[in-house]
Amino acid sequence: MRWTDGLNGQFFCKDGMKKSMVKMNDAQREAILHKDGPMMVLAGPGSGKTFVITMRTKELIESYGIAPNRILVITFTKAAAEEMKERFTKMMGGFETHVNFGTFHAVFFKILKFAYNYSAANIIREEERYRYFREIIGEMELEIEDEKEFIEGVSSEISLVKGEKMDVKHYYSINCSEENFQRIYKEYEKKLRAANLIDFDDMLLLCYELLTARPDILAMWQKKYEYILIDEFQDINRVQYEIVKLLAAPKNNLFIVGDDDQSIYRFRGAKPEIMLHFPDDFKGTKRVLLDRNYRSKANIVNGALRVVKNNKNRFEKDIKATKDDGEQIRIASFKNLPEENQAILDEIADYRRKGYSYSQIAILYRTNTQPGALVERFMEYNIPFKMRDAIPNIYEHWIAKNIIAYIKIAMGSRDRNLFLQIMNRPKRSQGIF
Repeated sequence: MRWTDGLNGQFFCKDGMKKSMVKMNDAQREAILHKDGPMMVLAGPGSGKTFVITMRTKELIESYGIAPNRILVITFTKAAAEEMKERFTKMMGGFETHVNFGTFHAVFFKILKFAYNYSAANIIREEERYRYFREIIGEMELEIEDEKEFIEGVSSEISLVKGEKMDVKHYYSINCSEENFQRIYKEYEKKLRAANLIDFDDMLLLCYELLTARPDILAMWQKKYEYILIDEFQDINRVQYEIVKLLAAPKNNLFIVGDDDQSIYRFRGAKPEIMLHFPDDFKGTKRVLLDRNYRSKANIVNGALRVVKNNKNRFEKDIKATKDDGEQIRIASFKNLPEENQAILDEIADYRRKGYSYSQIAILYRTNTQPGALVERFMEYNIPFKMRDAIPNIYEHWIAKNIIAYIKIAMGSRDRNLFLQIMNRPKRSQGIF
């Protein structure tokens, strides 16, 4: 394949008698044509990062003669991996090329399957995981207000400890005492091993331990994955990064794409500083900035830049919008929630008068509990809506359940479960003898 410069950022690729035209900017072209060694692509929203990853994969195969099965493309979600593979297959004319597309967990579990003969039956189901925690909490006779909230919090912390390869003795829980957390952690691990089960975090830890303990197995997978491309690199955690470094060595043909300004998953163990220090870990890293936003209006892009420029630990970026200014960003503050919800209803009515359909209007909120009152107003005004999450139900909250239990007992119910539910709510230091 040969590339010849065209006009206005258009580059023509010629492959024998075949000719096609691919429109890209200089930064995209630099990233796509990169072959060997580490490269970091800083890709802001709407900059064409998926296009760059798929085109670079195509370039490795068609121009540099890399066998498709030697290429590994890693994403963070199964949906993203499937979308990436679908777009790449379409780009290749619909032909299956055997490029490896997958999530971190899928790729690492594949390694474990070959070593330990694991199958899907060895992965603990979420409901079973929840049952383990309930049993442990019951055995420890812990006094907790909201069981579901407590389990979710502790489970998240255990995931964080594993993802950081941390000694549990050095972790201080925010959900319970240090002693209780360590006991929950150890009992949970004991139950997993007794049932020959692993969770999603174990996939990473066991893979790391395997590759560090078995140089022969590591060498086999290093040969298998000669070129590694990673999407959304800003969301990587410590153990994922350590495994990637092992697999990429010694050639370090590691092509990472991400945006440190979009790292929002620190609470799940993501370490954006890994991306910031990537050039230190991989000397000679080439860096390219995809500095064109093809998605948003200029006022949106400029407004976002004014916000993120206040962050101190970040790569400096000068992003330019390719679209016109668009409407001005408006910021509004309200005295209370009802006033805010009314303003939203008025805004929707205004859009409707301008000819917009309901399906063209989106409302974003920070937490799942926020839209409850707004949803009630929508139903009151017969405004059709769709929610990705379930509508919060106040009667599912532990406080409401306790009140209902009190009412039922006061009305004469002798249900033992109701009594056990509220006998220590509020805490009265009662027990069963």
